[in-house]
Amino acid sequence: MQRPHLLYTAWGYPPSRGSGVYRAWATANAFAEAGWRVTVLTVPREFFETTTGIDVTLEAQIHPDIRIVRVPFESPGFVNDLAEWSWLRATSPELWNGLNARRGKRSFPERNYGVWRPLLEEAARRVHKETPVDLAIGTANPNVDFLPGYVLSTEYGVPAVMDHRDAWSVDIYSGRRTLEPRSRAGRWERRLMADAEQVWFVNEPLRDWHAQQHPDLAARFHVVENGYDLDLDLPPARPSSGHGLSFGYIGTISGAIPLKELVDGWELARRRDELVRASKIDLYGYLNHLGVPGQNMVEAMERFEPNDIRYHGPVGRAEISATYARFDALVLTFGSGRFITGGKVYEYASTGLPIVSIHDPVNETTRTLADYPGWHGASTMTADAIADAFIATAAAARDQTEEQRSQARAYARRYSRTAQLSPRISELQELVARRRKEATS
Repeated sequence: MQRPHLLYTAWGYPPSRGSGVYRAWATANAFAEAGWRVTVLTVPREFFETTTGIDVTLEAQIHPDIRIVRVPFESPGFVNDLAEWSWLRATSPELWNGLNARRGKRSFPERNYGVWRPLLEEAARRVHKETPVDLAIGTANPNVDFLPGYVLSTEYGVPAVMDHRDAWSVDIYSGRRTLEPRSRAGRWERRLMADAEQVWFVNEPLRDWHAQQHPDLAARFHVVENGYDLDLDLPPARPSSGHGLSFGYIGTISGAIPLKELVDGWELARRRDELVRASKIDLYGYLNHLGVPGQNMVEAMERFEPNDIRYHGPVGRAEISATYARFDALVLTFGSGRFITGGKVYEYASTGLPIVSIHDPVNETTRTLADYPGWHGASTMTADAIADAFIATAAAARDQTEEQRSQARAYARRYSRTAQLSPRISELQELVARRRKEATS
């Protein structure tokens, strides 16, 4: 059979360094490795150079068979050069924001991104005309990424898949609804889901919530967890000793991370425990998604040096394995919300290293890691509970054997990106083959 052709749409695709880029990069690569012809629609790489920043090491790991079509994208909301701002924006930013949001939503009801719709749809039709598309997947957010699949589905009968990295109609932190069903955006979401062959969510709570909202569509809703991409080459577990340990964090350091609580708990643990007192925390990652630290970061960082906490900046994808190899235990921390898993949890688990969780126990990560050997979560977000978790994790890291490390890594294999994607890719390959057979019979 001729190789099936996938059209994959991702606003954030390498060299973007956005937090959702790894799912997009890995999913497109997985289809290419499975023998599919893959075309990616994304924005020009120069856009990321002037906004979010780039990771050229990740870009270098795009599957060589993937064709990238970079569709022009211009949105005033992303113009950071003050010299290019209009008089109205400079003098009345609130008024300008309101007018800009209204203009941007004319094509599609999504602030800053809706303006991309006409060019995206044109690009999708052009790609399909050149090489017929067998399957279209859009990954969001932004949700405008779903439009190429919708257009090819409604106009040409191409099956479409919606891949939700986040959620459109529910705030994953507060759990509050963000779209009313009868709003323009709510109607669009319903229309897209009703047309899609499959809709993917990153965890069970998100899938279940959407199934409750759309019970008649629930059969097409699936969980495809983020998973990890790399088999990290780490040194053997260290022999037991009383020397200090290195606790490590790799990931975006956003305003949602409870840095103050983390430092409070770590400081208390250092007072209570000799091993923790001899240890350190090393943080790696970008400060917020645009590289500008928030007030919570500035205040917390003032307490870093006296508590042996060091911030080292971002790590390129090619240096990930070497960076993990420096750690004895990992610090997992992010914002609160029952819909939150956090992409890094899977990569952390793949190391086999002990993990301390500094986040609200209600987070879906608590279920994900519940049976992971060497995991210790703070029972509450208090200094006492966080200190207890740090002390328990330090002891686990000090005493971990190579056999225990291997057991932890074996547990994590269920969360490899391959394990998460393979069933869906096989299923979709069968769908394409069946559609082709029906078209020729």
